[in-house]
Amino acid sequence: MIYGVEQQLRALAARIGVALRVTVMTGAGVSAASGIPTFRGTGGLWRTHRAEDLATPEAFARDPALVWEWYAWRRAQVASCQPNAAHEVLARWSQRGLKGAHVVTQNVDDLHIRAGTHDLIRLHGSLWEIKCFNGCARGARPWRDDRVPLPDALPRCPHCGGPARPAVVWFGESLDPDDVDRASEATACDVFLAVGTSAVVYPAAGFARHAKAQGAFTAEINLEQTPASSLVDLSILGAAEDVLSQLDHLL
Repeated sequence: MIYGVEQQLRALAARIGVALRVTVMTGAGVSAASGIPTFRGTGGLWRTHRAEDLATPEAFARDPALVWEWYAWRRAQVASCQPNAAHEVLARWSQRGLKGAHVVTQNVDDLHIRAGTHDLIRLHGSLWEIKCFNGCARGARPWRDDRVPLPDALPRCPHCGGPARPAVVWFGESLDPDDVDRASEATACDVFLAVGTSAVVYPAAGFARHAKAQGAFTAEINLEQTPASSLVDLSILGAAEDVLSQLDHLL
């Protein structure tokens, strides 16, 4: 067992140094330093509503105005935030093709994109995309609308006229099979690094185990221990923006 963050980072940097392919999976902890709260952190209520009670198809069907009001608030909040050092490090890795770096994210903000990350795999969709709630044939494919605020309080599908919803994965919904396939393929790597994830949301929570089963060296960076901590080769405690910056300097 390797003790001390500095020793852990040197061990991880050495592994990355000889790797042919590196995959990084990010969660809410990566965007926390930018001012975006996590679902499971403090301050998880919005006007006495829990996120888990708003981000569901049932909530939207019952009160689309309330759900859209919450998402309008979230979009405005994200628009006012900037990428932090963690986003910038990962963007540099992807831009220079460091070890064939792939970035897979559970986040629905656009901070990885704004930082310049290439070929981002989004498991949970995007706050900036909209799709038909009824799933009509043409409106099922999301379209982008990054205006803040949106011109219509209750967006409509331009194809069928039905209600439109945020193109994000809600509680109880399945992930897009194509995105899951791309993320699963990315676990065929030499180093798999999970950053700022709670390791409780599947299928993403199983990717580190899957990568390890294929022979990858696995590590996590998080503020606290997670269910994956005992499974990975290295569990590094610290803020994503600080630890990734230190790691980047060692490469």
